[in-house]
Amino acid sequence: MVAITEFQKIGIGLMGFGLFFLLFGAVLYFDSVLLAFGNILFLTGLTFIIGFKRTSHFFFQRHKLRGSFFFLGGVSLVLCRWPIIGMMVESYGFVLLFRSFFPMAVGFLVSAVNVPFLNSLFSSSSSMV
Repeated sequence: MVAITEFQKIGIGLMGFGLFFLLFGAVLYFDSVLLAFGNILFLTGLTFIIGFKRTSHFFFQRHKLRGSFFFLGGVSLVLCRWPIIGMMVESYGFVLLFRSFFPMAVGFLVSAVNVPFLNSLFSSSSSMV
């Protein structure tokens, strides 16, 4: 079992609140204050979870510089109160940063069908069509 430090617990909370504020800001017609607050909390939570050195190493790897530029540029545009353009630029940077993670996530979701409870759930919903 992996031990979770107090800083990592705080980071999980910060990331959770950051995602909440990002979603809430998007629901409220791209409210720039909520989006900016969500971005700051998300990045702070990420730093608390994996540490400052690993966070800077993740964002400034040579093959991820373009994605980091767009992601952090989008965050700065949101902070400058251009929320719609900032979120579009930030989303593009997010896709560039995590493009190697998406196949693994899709593979996990496909393998979730093999879980007995989910398998019966998916098979019963398809028979209703």
